[in-house]
Amino acid sequence: MTPESVITLSQEALMITAMVSAPLLGTALVIGLIVGMFQAATQINEMTLSFIPKILGIVIVIMYSGHWILSLLITYIRQLYEDIPQLIG
Repeated sequence: MTPESVITLSQEALMITAMVSAPLLGTALVIGLIVGMFQAATQINEMTLSFIPKILGIVIVIMYSGHWILSLLITYIRQLYEDIPQLIG
């Protein structure tokens, strides 16, 4: 394995990680900002008020984008396994 191949594999892994986590983290961020503005406006400081909407939002995003995330991961892992002989020799 050359240093270039290790860097390429690392870059691909980081890109896949970013692509998989972006919808989930983006949803949590948007819901957190909305709930935070609501809490600031009403001065309600209840921890479950921010936790439960984030969980529900993330579950909904997983339901809609789960197929895409899973197919992306399967494609990456399949490509990685197919490239093992080239990486070794």
